[in-house]
Amino acid sequence: MKDCMEDKMLQKTQLLDQVNIPADIRGFDAEQLKQLAGEVRAEVIDSVSVTGGHLGAGLGVVELTVAIHHVFDTPHDKLIWDVGHQCYPHKVLTGRKDRMRTMRKGGGLSGFTKRAESEYDDFGAGHASTSISAGLGMAVSSALQDTDRNVVAVIGDGSISAGMAYEAMNNAGAMDARLIVILNDNDMSIAPPVGAMSAHLARIVSSRGYRSFRGVAKGIVEHMPAPIKSTARKAEEYTRGMVTGGTWFEELGFYYVGPVDGHDLDHLLPVLKNAKAMKNGPVLVHVVTQKGKGYKPAEESADKYHGVSKFNVVTGVQSKSVAKAPSYTKVFSDALIAEAKRDDKIVAITAAMPSGTGLNYFADKFPDRCFDVGIAEQHAVTFAAGLAADGMKPFCTLYSTFLQRGYDQVVHDVAIQKLPVRFAIDRAGLVGADGPTHAGSFDIGFMGALPGMVSMAAADEIELARMVATSVAIDDAPSAFRFPRGEATGLIMPSIIKPLEIGKGRIVKEGSKIAILSLGTRLGEALQAAKDLDALGLSTTVADARFIKPLDKDLIRQLADEHEVLITIEEGAMGGFGSFVMAELAESGRLDRSTRSGGIKVRSMVLPDIFIDHDTPQLMYKQAGLDAGAIVEKVFEVIGRDSAEAASLA
Repeated sequence: MKDCMEDKMLQKTQLLDQVNIPADIRGFDAEQLKQLAGEVRAEVIDSVSVTGGHLGAGLGVVELTVAIHHVFDTPHDKLIWDVGHQCYPHKVLTGRKDRMRTMRKGGGLSGFTKRAESEYDDFGAGHASTSISAGLGMAVSSALQDTDRNVVAVIGDGSISAGMAYEAMNNAGAMDARLIVILNDNDMSIAPPVGAMSAHLARIVSSRGYRSFRGVAKGIVEHMPAPIKSTARKAEEYTRGMVTGGTWFEELGFYYVGPVDGHDLDHLLPVLKNAKAMKNGPVLVHVVTQKGKGYKPAEESADKYHGVSKFNVVTGVQSKSVAKAPSYTKVFSDALIAEAKRDDKIVAITAAMPSGTGLNYFADKFPDRCFDVGIAEQHAVTFAAGLAADGMKPFCTLYSTFLQRGYDQVVHDVAIQKLPVRFAIDRAGLVGADGPTHAGSFDIGFMGALPGMVSMAAADEIELARMVATSVAIDDAPSAFRFPRGEATGLIMPSIIKPLEIGKGRIVKEGSKIAILSLGTRLGEALQAAKDLDALGLSTTVADARFIKPLDKDLIRQLADEHEVLITIEEGAMGGFGSFVMAELAESGRLDRSTRSGGIKVRSMVLPDIFIDHDTPQLMYKQAGLDAGAIVEKVFEVIGRDSAEAASLA
């Protein structure tokens, strides 16, 4: 008897070990699936405690993930996760459980879905609100290719609030596409309380019997006069909507099912099976979940452990490294608060990232002057434009990667109208563990291309504070300043912060042969490279450009005229600052001269023409060839290694 109980206990602890791909769980019964969900949850908690990452969202969809892979025939059936924060349980079940502790590390698993990583990752994610659009594309493709498969798009309540999701649902409803959208409602509480009655109703309205009855009723009504037909249709939809919720989705053309408890497999499984059986038109299954479910520290945390560093599984305490200096984000926030105390027209806007952008501190001080518009960058930009048009001083504060989503509005609603919107561009350059989807690689070029845009890049925290003050002072044009993720340099902030002179850079170190013109926080690497070059007998000047636009033409011409080599370096892609400098040198005739007649040798160091995978920022910049060693190598390449060696012997 004792041996039998021990065998059962051993079998119970080994269920996840039997699962390598989703097909392995298709034969599991409900009780086995519940046990599996518990083991998956424990695996996610344990692995994220080692790697850090997005914990709360994944814990909230464990049962949903298990249910989807049990009910649907993935990877034949397509499954798209919106954003990707919640995909960790999905990775555990799709052949990657043995690599979970490599998550977000160099050469390891991505923290998001990634097509190149697994055949089960049908669509890569990193930005929100894309899943329904991508799912609709796959559903239409399946229909055109006469492929019998289901397409499931999972989207959170925050992501579905974005305009792109509305556009996709409207299109899907109009096309009557065969698409299943699962709304994972874990925060906004847009549904009535979930319980046995609502689950029972969800099962009824998704059942074949109800849908058959509905079909017969529709057939009868079809032969009635148009006014009666319209009235009957609306009556059925609104009656069902009043009982279950979801009238709004019905108006967009979706068949609404829910709400259902996303943690109760006894309720969830039959509803998903019923949704799978629906062959005509789009259906939306509304599941209600709890972010951080099953891990008490996450459940009780204000942000439900959305993003965490390494932590102690037992206590939930995160291991925070001791910062030697405040983050650039905090420096920006403090500088903006200081300016706002002096000027009551300063307001701040963020798109669902108050803590990420530091505006949570601003909101604490000025709750009536801080606006979180949700996942809606396009609206954020034009909302800021409206504020500026009526005399306010808006700071539209977005990550560089998310500003890309509102670029049309930057052009048409801000730049063309010359409105003084101030763009605070956080997460400039390479960002580390979040990888290429969150890198700020392109804003130098796309903001610098706009007529009238004053665009800056901070080399250190003092420069950042001065750029905040500079943007406040610019009241007749749009302006932007960029700064990176992570710790600042540890400089002591002066008591008085003065605005910069528009379009003027600075020489930080003087030399005579080599000139390095740095934009942004590569300045520290440029100074180290200069030190190394000086030791080799190559006297090196280092300048901080400060401004992308307007360019400091006098500084650029001076560097070109007084040195043999000019190297520009920036934390951005090709087509940015280096290209602007090259254009100025060409326009001024300095590139027409041969090097024998006193011409300048110019090279631009930019991010390589690839998307760089996640790693530590330091290693990513080394891979990109934008560290001190790479600068020295570039100089050797330009002047010739023999010349460098000769200089070192001089």
